[in-house]
Amino acid sequence: MTTLKVLLVVFVGFAGGLAVGTGFVAFLVVLGVIPRLTQLTKTTKRIHAYEWSAVAGAIVGGWMSLCHSVWHLSKYWLVPIGLFHGVFIGMLAAALTEVLNVWPILAKRIGVDDKIVILLMAIAFGKVAGSLFHWLYFVDHFR
Repeated sequence: MTTLKVLLVVFVGFAGGLAVGTGFVAFLVVLGVIPRLTQLTKTTKRIHAYEWSAVAGAIVGGWMSLCHSVWHLSKYWLVPIGLFHGVFIGMLAAALTEVLNVWPILAKRIGVDDKIVILLMAIAFGKVAGSLFHWLYFVDHFR
Protein backbone atom coordinates (compact mmCIF):
# COMPACT_ATOMS: atom_id res chain seq x y z
CA MET A 1 0.00 0.00 0.00
CA THR A 2 1.14 3.47 -0.68
CA THR A 3 1.52 6.05 2.03
CA LEU A 4 -1.51 7.94 0.73
CA LYS A 5 -3.72 4.85 1.01
CA VAL A 6 -2.51 4.16 4.54
CA LEU A 7 -3.23 7.74 5.59
CA LEU A 8 -6.67 7.55 4.00
CA VAL A 9 -7.47 4.32 5.86
CA VAL A 10 -6.26 5.86 9.15
CA PHE A 11 -8.35 8.98 8.54
CA VAL A 12 -11.52 7.04 7.64
CA GLY A 13 -11.07 4.73 10.64
CA PHE A 14 -10.53 7.62 13.01
CA ALA A 15 -13.50 9.53 11.59
CA GLY A 16 -15.76 6.47 11.89
CA GLY A 17 -14.69 5.86 15.48
CA LEU A 18 -15.22 9.50 16.32
CA ALA A 19 -18.71 9.45 14.79
CA VAL A 20 -19.73 6.30 16.68
CA GLY A 21 -18.24 7.58 19.95
CA THR A 22 -20.01 10.90 19.59
CA GLY A 23 -23.30 9.14 18.91
CA PHE A 24 -22.81 6.91 21.96
CA VAL A 25 -22.08 9.87 24.23
CA ALA A 26 -25.03 11.82 22.80
CA PHE A 27 -27.27 8.81 23.38
CA LEU A 28 -26.22 8.50 27.00
CA VAL A 29 -25.99 12.20 27.90
CA VAL A 30 -28.68 13.99 25.92
CA LEU A 31 -31.39 11.40 26.46
CA GLY A 32 -30.42 10.88 30.10
CA VAL A 33 -30.42 7.11 29.82
CA ILE A 34 -28.07 6.39 32.72
CA PRO A 35 -29.90 8.57 35.28
CA ARG A 36 -33.22 7.04 34.20
CA LEU A 37 -31.75 3.55 34.44
CA THR A 38 -30.65 4.27 38.00
CA GLN A 39 -34.14 5.54 38.81
CA LEU A 40 -35.77 2.39 37.41
CA THR A 41 -33.49 0.12 39.40
CA LYS A 42 -33.57 2.34 42.52
CA THR A 43 -29.78 2.52 42.63
CA THR A 44 -29.20 6.26 42.27
CA LYS A 45 -26.40 6.09 44.85
CA ARG A 46 -24.37 4.04 42.38
CA ILE A 47 -24.71 6.33 39.37
CA HIS A 48 -20.92 6.75 39.14
CA ALA A 49 -20.55 2.96 38.84
CA TYR A 50 -23.02 3.00 35.93
CA GLU A 51 -21.14 5.82 34.23
CA TRP A 52 -17.73 4.19 34.68
CA SER A 53 -19.05 0.83 33.52
CA ALA A 54 -20.35 2.46 30.34
CA VAL A 55 -16.95 4.09 29.75
CA ALA A 56 -15.08 0.87 30.54
CA GLY A 57 -17.42 -1.13 28.30
CA ALA A 58 -16.84 1.25 25.40
CA ILE A 59 -13.05 1.12 25.87
CA VAL A 60 -12.88 -2.67 26.27
CA GLY A 61 -15.31 -3.21 23.40
CA GLY A 62 -13.28 -0.95 21.12
CA TRP A 63 -10.03 -2.63 22.10
CA MET A 64 -11.45 -6.14 21.59
CA SER A 65 -12.81 -5.23 18.17
CA LEU A 66 -9.38 -3.94 17.16
CA CYS A 67 -7.44 -6.93 18.51
CA HIS A 68 -9.74 -9.71 17.25
CA SER A 69 -9.26 -11.47 20.56
CA VAL A 70 -10.70 -14.95 21.04
CA TRP A 71 -11.55 -16.34 24.44
CA HIS A 72 -11.35 -20.09 24.74
CA LEU A 73 -14.12 -20.65 27.26
CA SER A 74 -16.33 -23.63 27.89
CA LYS A 75 -19.72 -23.62 26.21
CA TYR A 76 -21.31 -23.54 29.67
CA TRP A 77 -20.18 -19.94 30.10
CA LEU A 78 -22.57 -18.95 27.30
CA VAL A 79 -25.59 -19.09 29.61
CA PRO A 80 -24.44 -16.57 32.26
CA ILE A 81 -22.80 -14.33 29.67
CA GLY A 82 -25.98 -14.38 27.60
CA LEU A 83 -28.08 -13.63 30.66
CA PHE A 84 -25.90 -10.66 31.59
CA HIS A 85 -26.07 -9.32 28.03
CA GLY A 86 -29.84 -9.81 27.92
CA VAL A 87 -30.37 -8.03 31.22
CA PHE A 88 -28.18 -5.12 30.12
CA ILE A 89 -29.93 -4.72 26.76
CA GLY A 90 -33.36 -5.09 28.34
CA MET A 91 -32.67 -2.49 31.00
CA LEU A 92 -31.15 -0.12 28.47
CA ALA A 93 -34.19 -0.53 26.20
CA ALA A 94 -36.54 0.01 29.14
CA ALA A 95 -34.71 3.19 30.13
CA LEU A 96 -34.76 4.45 26.56
CA THR A 97 -38.47 3.82 26.10
CA GLU A 98 -39.16 5.51 29.43
CA VAL A 99 -37.18 8.56 28.37
CA LEU A 100 -38.66 8.86 24.91
CA ASN A 101 -42.19 7.67 25.72
CA VAL A 102 -42.10 5.60 22.54
CA TRP A 103 -44.89 3.07 23.00
CA PRO A 104 -47.84 5.42 23.60
CA ILE A 105 -46.86 7.52 20.59
CA LEU A 106 -46.43 4.42 18.40
CA ALA A 107 -49.75 2.96 19.56
CA LYS A 108 -51.62 6.17 18.76
CA ARG A 109 -50.01 6.49 15.34
CA ILE A 110 -50.85 2.97 14.21
CA GLY A 111 -54.30 3.07 15.85
CA VAL A 112 -53.97 0.35 18.48
CA ASP A 113 -54.36 2.41 21.67
CA ASP A 114 -56.45 -0.26 23.37
CA LYS A 115 -54.13 -3.13 22.39
CA ILE A 116 -50.78 -1.81 23.70
CA VAL A 117 -50.18 -4.94 25.81
CA ILE A 118 -50.59 -7.16 22.74
CA LEU A 119 -48.18 -4.92 20.82
CA LEU A 120 -45.55 -5.19 23.57
CA MET A 121 -45.95 -8.96 23.84
CA ALA A 122 -45.64 -9.32 20.06
CA ILE A 123 -42.41 -7.35 20.12
CA ALA A 124 -41.03 -9.38 23.03
CA PHE A 125 -41.97 -12.75 21.50
CA GLY A 126 -40.61 -11.64 18.14
CA LYS A 127 -37.26 -10.77 19.71
CA VAL A 128 -37.13 -14.11 21.50
CA ALA A 129 -38.11 -16.06 18.38
CA GLY A 130 -35.58 -14.18 16.25
CA SER A 131 -32.79 -14.76 18.77
CA LEU A 132 -33.61 -18.46 19.08
CA PHE A 133 -33.75 -18.86 15.30
CA HIS A 134 -30.39 -17.15 14.93
CA TRP A 135 -28.62 -19.12 17.65
CA LEU A 136 -30.17 -22.50 16.87
CA TYR A 137 -30.04 -22.30 13.08
CA PHE A 138 -27.05 -20.13 12.15
CA VAL A 139 -24.57 -20.67 14.96
CA ASP A 140 -22.71 -23.95 15.31
CA HIS A 141 -21.66 -24.26 18.97
CA PHE A 142 -20.05 -27.67 18.70
CA ARG A 143 -16.96 -27.05 16.59
